Amino acid sequence: MEDNNGLDGDLNANVRCQRTGDPKLDKAVQHWLAWDRNQWTRAQVESLVGAGRVDDLSRRLCSRMSFGTAGLRAPMGAGFNRINDLTVIQSTQGLYSYLCRYFADFSSRGVVVGFDTRGQEESGCSSHRLAKLTAAVLLSRDVPVHLFSSFVPTPYVPYAVKKLRAAAGVMITASHNPKEDNGYKVYWCNGAQIASPHDKEILRCIEEQLEPWSASCWDVGLVDRCSLRTDPLTQINSCYMDELASLCFHRDLNSSSPLKFVHSSFHGVGHAFVQQAFRVFGFPPPIAVPEQKDPDPNFSSVRCPNPEEGESVLELSLLLAERENARVVLATDPDADRLAVAEKSDGCGWKENHPEPADAQSIYMLATTVSSKILQAFARIEGFHFEETLPGFKWIGNRIHELSKTGSRVIFSFEESIGFLCGDTVLDKDGVSSAAVVAEMAAYLHNKNLSLIQQLHNIYQTYGYHVSKTSYVVCNDPPTIQRIFSRIRNFDGSGSYPKTCGGVQIVHVRDVTTGYDSSQPDLRSVLPVSRSSHMITFTLKNGVVATLRTSGTEPKIKYYTEFCAAPGQSEVSTLEEELRKVTTALVDEFLEPEKNSLIRRLV
Repeated sequence: MEDNNGLDGDLNANVRCQRTGDPKLDKAVQHWLAWDRNQWTRAQVESLVGAGRVDDLSRRLCSRMSFGTAGLRAPMGAGFNRINDLTVIQSTQGLYSYLCRYFADFSSRGVVVGFDTRGQEESGCSSHRLAKLTAAVLLSRDVPVHLFSSFVPTPYVPYAVKKLRAAAGVMITASHNPKEDNGYKVYWCNGAQIASPHDKEILRCIEEQLEPWSASCWDVGLVDRCSLRTDPLTQINSCYMDELASLCFHRDLNSSSPLKFVHSSFHGVGHAFVQQAFRVFGFPPPIAVPEQKDPDPNFSSVRCPNPEEGESVLELSLLLAERENARVVLATDPDADRLAVAEKSDGCGWKENHPEPADAQSIYMLATTVSSKILQAFARIEGFHFEETLPGFKWIGNRIHELSKTGSRVIFSFEESIGFLCGDTVLDKDGVSSAAVVAEMAAYLHNKNLSLIQQLHNIYQTYGYHVSKTSYVVCNDPPTIQRIFSRIRNFDGSGSYPKTCGGVQIVHVRDVTTGYDSSQPDLRSVLPVSRSSHMITFTLKNGVVATLRTSGTEPKIKYYTEFCAAPGQSEVSTLEEELRKVTTALVDEFLEPEKNSLIRRLV
């Protein structure tokens, strides 16, 4: 895709004069045609007007995106509720305005801007172009921009924000979303994703000035002409890899390990960076899945570019591992901030102590509340601190920052959706460093004649089996989602939650959307109230914890169930069967998929 998107030429006067019969929509159409200089997205609106597609126009133009779990994320294409040139310019104008008010030294600190490899021919959009437009808006106001010259993993942006002491960072990415989507992910000066109140204030600033300030905002060539633009790629890549070495403890063992690894970058950015990380750890480069190592915005070899889906999307990786006799498969998602791991199974109790930290009370591990409770079991026995956060790595990143100010260290964090962070160098999930750490762990265990799965069972023997199930249903109708959760909150009459699930008594209910928690003396949730999405957690008498929540980035209702058994309780098949019954009942009784026309996940 070229950067010159046909910005010259008059608007189509005939289309402009047509009316839809809806004054609000007519005004939105008029604004779009007056402001948009991308010939492809402008043509999309003109075509819809000419065809009288009023409903489609209303969906695209009469609502705006809001900042969710990962900033802005939506399909690419024309419309104020989609990702495109105009909405990225509007978003950056709002971001600029807010940062100007917040930072007295904004004009010297600047903003980091990165991008992945997404793109869409029919809208003339690509992550690279949208990153250049983000930079152009800032450069037009004499703000320094650290714009990467090539695609980078998402973790490089928050890392660069901290390293360069920038005021903020923007990453153009939709991570593992479908190919039609893109996003605008914002990081605060501490290197963590933006959280309240910054997200709401930025959105307010966006809405205050929707018209592009000047032609300079559309000038992607500014990044090549302006002296305020710098390219941090070489410096940041070098510093990142240098600091990554601090996570490596057995380089000599790694270099002599006979283990072979297969890596898939899922058509995204991860290939070269994971290869570098392996070299830092002393490993030869992993064997790349050839069909998936190079960037491809169409994700042509996978039905969806999300390694969370497991075996169904790892087919090429597993076949290559079989051919190459590789024990472990590593898969990073398209922007390389998530990591999936698969191990070939073979058809001892073991533990080795590292030197104890001087004060275990200053050591923390974190996980989101919908993730496995296994770290909590570790903490009870090993004596370090464990904390839960709301879903989304922005909560983890900001909590790491807060704890660091008290002299505490967070040595590991994770979220259920295969997001991991080892250490605290980056305040976001990081698939690149996690891939290297997992490889070292596999090599270390192999030297002890243990596989990853054998060590997991050793952990379960010591800390108790944790059997979990995570999946989702798709719902493309927001009012239906509202009705489902309203019914759950009024299940047995007004303000009364369900009392049983699959015949098992529910002993506690926590609803962070409303701030209710029946387990607390004051009935108030310890976790912050989050009204922007739905999330209700049920604790059952048999020890199962079950959560229903809406996704911040996709039209899904996700469900999470986990059976946390006590140490020594090793009848795994019994635990799994009990969990299966509860999970089935959770979905059928509370979500009613058939009645509500929900689409069940296909695996």
